[in-house]
Amino acid sequence: MALKIRLARGGAKKRPFYSIVVADSRYPRDGRFIEKLGTFNPLLPKDSEARIVLDVEKAKEWLAKGAQPTDRVARFLDAEGLMKRAARNNPEKAQPGKKAQERVKEKEETAKAKAEAAAAEAEAPAEEAPAEEAPAEEAPAEETASDEAASEENA
Repeated sequence: MALKIRLARGGAKKRPFYSIVVADSRYPRDGRFIEKLGTFNPLLPKDSEARIVLDVEKAKEWLAKGAQPTDRVARFLDAEGLMKRAARNNPEKAQPGKKAQERVKEKEETAKAKAEAAAAEAEAPAEEAPAEEAPAEEAPAEETASDEAASEENA
């Protein structure tokens, strides 16, 4: 029999109220329990005295008997000074899931492809433009030469 010190939910819909209980881990969350140690009302402000009501002596007894607190109850016990809760750190928690990462990768690839295509289009006309302009420049030069010849004939 594995004993747990955990929260059992009560209250109405959208109005949670929890009892801090000692129960066998095989029992349902809101089902049968061995002893009630206190209450937790998350709707009250954090600085309120009535937010967490816990019988510290009973909690000490159950911890001595080997009852394991859940993470939330361990926070309460840590605040009371009964036990030390190790700080948890999960740096991967903030990262997006697999599908979101795949979507980001696809967007990056399409953006790269568009940038490369735009760069290729920008380079291609830049190379062709001087080739097209060169004959255009020669044509006016021929015209100016013919204009000069015509002007010499008229003079």
